[in-house]
Amino acid sequence: MAGTDIFYYVLGMRPFPYGSAMVTGASSGIGAGFARRLAAHGVDLILVARRGDLLAEHATELRSAHGVAVEVMPADLTDEAGLRGVAARLADPERPVELLVNNAGSSGSGDFADLPVEREIQTAVLNVLVPLRLSHACLPGMLARGTGGIVNVSSMSALLPRPGSATYAASKAFLSAHGESLAMEVAARGVHITTVHTGLTRTGFHDAAGVDTDTLPKIGWLTPEQVADAGLAAVAAGRPSVVPGTAYRIRMPLLRVLPRTAVRAIVRRSRRG
Repeated sequence: MAGTDIFYYVLGMRPFPYGSAMVTGASSGIGAGFARRLAAHGVDLILVARRGDLLAEHATELRSAHGVAVEVMPADLTDEAGLRGVAARLADPERPVELLVNNAGSSGSGDFADLPVEREIQTAVLNVLVPLRLSHACLPGMLARGTGGIVNVSSMSALLPRPGSATYAASKAFLSAHGESLAMEVAARGVHITTVHTGLTRTGFHDAAGVDTDTLPKIGWLTPEQVADAGLAAVAAGRPSVVPGTAYRIRMPLLRVLPRTAVRAIVRRSRRG
């Protein structure tokens, strides 16, 4: 189904409910996919990432293609000053942001004891503390207005032990649990929070993490647009979680009900393979 059709399918022909959105990690990959899909629906954007040059290029393309307003905020979200500035923009009552997409994230690859601790701390900060801080910045305004949404881009790894990516898996488990709890806190007050549990997605993420993609499955890969379509349709419909891709939707309930001994055995065999 085309991206421009999926909202209408899920919402019963209603338009996308949010007119402005902030997307973190928006310079490439899944974040850029969210930005493209939102712009196609006429949503004004605030794009956040470290690479200001890439953000500026994307902003120009999106303005030209869709006529939306695009604000660019180059920021390193692991730096306190950068994070504080982005949080302040979210909390600005004069320029309300109706949707936040917490997409920025990182991972390392290798046994935890062998990896630089600074890199592991950065992963924990970016995957846990940053979405916590940004969600806390925008939620009071959303609740006061009685409308708004947050999309947290998590992972199927949140449900699995991940030797070789231990900090990444643990941080995504936190993000998923936190998002589900917040969704229950605010659901009756007009604010929707959705956690997207992604599977393998064709971005530069694995290369940046030092993962040899030749060791990963050759099938079942998602596109950034597929992830964005699923996440945006789910938050618009008020669903607390979504799993893009049929193959992953089948696996999700199995992973939840299997004994952990069985899950560890599956992961162990997969890692040996």
